[in-house]
Amino acid sequence: MKTAITGANGQLGTDLMQFLCGDVVGLTHSDVDICDRESIRRMLHELRPQRVINAAAYNKVDLAEQEPEVAYQVNALGPRNLALECEAINAILVHVSTDYVFGRDDSRLMPYSETEPPAPLSAYGVSKLAGEQFVQSLCSRHFVIRTCGVYGHAARAGAGKGNFVETMIRLGSELNELKIVNDQFCTPTSSAELAEAISALTDTRDFGLYHFTNEGSTTWYDFACEIFQQMNMDVTVEPISASNYSAAARRPGFSLLDSTRFEAATGLTINNWRKALATYLKERSSMLAMTSEQLTAS
Repeated sequence: MKTAITGANGQLGTDLMQFLCGDVVGLTHSDVDICDRESIRRMLHELRPQRVINAAAYNKVDLAEQEPEVAYQVNALGPRNLALECEAINAILVHVSTDYVFGRDDSRLMPYSETEPPAPLSAYGVSKLAGEQFVQSLCSRHFVIRTCGVYGHAARAGAGKGNFVETMIRLGSELNELKIVNDQFCTPTSSAELAEAISALTDTRDFGLYHFTNEGSTTWYDFACEIFQQMNMDVTVEPISASNYSAAARRPGFSLLDSTRFEAATGLTINNWRKALATYLKERSSMLAMTSEQLTAS
């Protein structure tokens, strides 16, 4: 199967490029602008893929409150363009969405299933919800996959930006004490394991909406503590409330996603978030050691 991946230089896109088999073409913004329908049409006409995976997104959650029109262009109208053009050539469209489509239920204690009504709190969440709805309504052969707290190795190229794990490691090496929010419950997800999940799910042809995260529940505070423990870093972490953390956008207080439907469709067993983090950090160490050896050799 020939697959085209938009956002191929991001965290998920990078892992998809490494994980998927067959004829895989990675596309960056310089190759195709998903906000430009004609650009997408030209790309699809040239490549003729049977599957398109949209890993491109506007993920600046706080900045989206200041420029919601930009977030909507990328996260809503971009997927709409892809859906229309994939439908025209009968291609499968895989679109990645977010747990931020939920959040208004302050009393929530159970993970969200795919059948429950979304209610986003932020401009970012609204734009992502619109994008997945466009895909569902305009492309008959679609997979929409909601996930949460994605982290991957590609973020290191951006000096720890856009990846909680790398940000914590960087801040922990610079500061003795950190204050981290402890009343927002989520499930951090490895982009490598998300890439594997996307591959397995799209092979089923059981189209529709799915949730996929690593297993378990944590807060950003507990996640940070686990990172430092596994890295053997001596950092004092103080738990704080989200109300004490100055952020432009409201985040869900509880955004766990139920991945039961994904497991039933694929037969895969999902790793716990702690195990996924351990794998990531082990790979990270090996990659850094390899880079160091290469620099020494040169």
